[in-house]
Amino acid sequence: MKKLRWLILLLLFPLVIPISSMRGTQKPAPPARPLPANTVHDVHSYSNPQEVRVRHVDLNLHVEFEPKVFSGSATLTLERVSKDRAARLILDTRALNITHVWASSNGQSFTPTPYTLGASDAILGAPLTIDLPDDATTVKVQYYTSPGASGVQWLEPAQTAGKKFPFVYTQSEAIHARSWIPLQDTPGVRVTYSAYIRTPPNLMAVMSAEHLESSKGEYRFQMRQAIPSYLIALAVGDLRFKPLGKRTGIYAEPPVIAKAAFEFADTEKMVETTERLYGPYRWGRYDILVLPPSFPYGGMENPRLTFATPTVLAGDRSLVSLVAHELAHSWSGNLVTNATWSDFWLNEGFTTYIERRIIEALYGRERAEMEATLGRRDLEEEMAELDERDEILHIDLNGRDPDAGSTGVPYEKGVLFLRSLEETFGRANFDKFLRGYFAHFAFQSITTADFAAYLKQHLFQQSTALAARIPLEEWLERPGLPASAPQPKAVAFARVEQQAHFWAEKKLTLKQFTTARWSTQEWLRFLQSLPDELGAARMAELDEAFHLTQSGNSEIAFQWLLMAIRNRYEAAYPRLEDFLTTIGRRKFLKPLYEELVKTPSGRERAQAIY
Repeated sequence: MKKLRWLILLLLFPLVIPISSMRGTQKPAPPARPLPANTVHDVHSYSNPQEVRVRHVDLNLHVEFEPKVFSGSATLTLERVSKDRAARLILDTRALNITHVWASSNGQSFTPTPYTLGASDAILGAPLTIDLPDDATTVKVQYYTSPGASGVQWLEPAQTAGKKFPFVYTQSEAIHARSWIPLQDTPGVRVTYSAYIRTPPNLMAVMSAEHLESSKGEYRFQMRQAIPSYLIALAVGDLRFKPLGKRTGIYAEPPVIAKAAFEFADTEKMVETTERLYGPYRWGRYDILVLPPSFPYGGMENPRLTFATPTVLAGDRSLVSLVAHELAHSWSGNLVTNATWSDFWLNEGFTTYIERRIIEALYGRERAEMEATLGRRDLEEEMAELDERDEILHIDLNGRDPDAGSTGVPYEKGVLFLRSLEETFGRANFDKFLRGYFAHFAFQSITTADFAAYLKQHLFQQSTALAARIPLEEWLERPGLPASAPQPKAVAFARVEQQAHFWAEKKLTLKQFTTARWSTQEWLRFLQSLPDELGAARMAELDEAFHLTQSGNSEIAFQWLLMAIRNRYEAAYPRLEDFLTTIGRRKFLKPLYEELVKTPSGRERAQAIY
């Protein structure tokens, strides 16, 4: 959310002074050491797992709403990888206030040990270098976070659904875990973790872990499976729980819990469907936390507890593909993880593929094809605006914020690549390949090269003739889409597009439309198929017929408000302001503000709203 805030400020006020670097002692960072030939180097981490690797993180944190900080300690259990017994431990931090560091040989008796907090980098934060005694197996870092920690969002009561209590949640992806925990913040390092969390007595804490026990204001958690740091997550607020099935349920604020339970009623079926396709669910429970409206993402796949936006609560279960997507991450991303952020497509491309298979299994092929068609359209529009370097699946992010790779490319180009494999080798063969892939790499972090080697050995060797039809290098390492990229087709869209065309050409009146059974996807396709320049009068005609300005479906409302800006349809401006000031989802806010600032009057309106 903080990153989005600055992005919008830069759009609205281009002369704003650049963000200053994070505070830290201005000592030089330690020199880089040579890496073993088989070590994957993560350019977004200072850490040295090739020498010393963190295996477990034990958190003891007090959540303090008044100063807006977490305070306490992180105790790290280490594996000495290097033969150099005097090796240092290097951790990632961002704007953390380190007060003490201790080392221990048995995890019980701790003694102070020297440490250095290096100079801060605007992207990477600052390295924390800890001198390790020869026999040290554990270090304990006492610290407190900064109120503006990039991975922690503090909300006032007015920013919540209930309006009575404050709320806080973390968002660690991609490299924001280091802003609230000193650790090796790279997806190439997987850890188990435990936590003791103290909160105000009237608020509940939840984490991406098993809930062991709680009493008033005290909570204990345990994550027994090894996960990358970006999946460690915490939220504290006025929450209630409602079960959905034997291993699924909903956490939400009281005003939202019933609506969320209705919307996500098929969650248990989604888990069962995915297990039939790709093997057992390995995380115990799958619960969903519905966050306040200011959450900047659609969802975050924190294991055992997906964080989700309330913007998918449409009242008709038409937007539950988000749940299918985050659930799919339990296999692709959480179970098999990208080793670096240049391999991000391994998380999102696979997950988008599985998401659409879940949707097809539960809601039919046509629904899945509609979403695939919309996905390809969005990808083509986005790639028309991207630099070529950002159109590549195996993207080069050296020297850049990993968030620069979080475009539609890893999702939609990734899923098109996997769909091309399915269409070439047949669904049965490809499903067998995927089940084997998830079993083989379970609880590992892998690179694009690891995937390509496994693909060649376990799928391409089935048929060299079929393998020759897949331009693997072009898919993974080159910009754009190969000419052979799949073209999803939805029959329902042809009818919708025809109606849009006939109405735009005044060959059909809105009274002649048959929209009663249109899905959200059909409405989106209809609106997207209309000319960009309709004019306010024709916008009013649409609004009178379909009440689009007041739509409670966030996806339809977003598309309509985008059109309202382009056509200066002032009747929608009050809803636009309400939408922009009550919803924090980046997917909606960024395009709306970008559209507003294209004209002087729009820029003025954007500044006033912001």
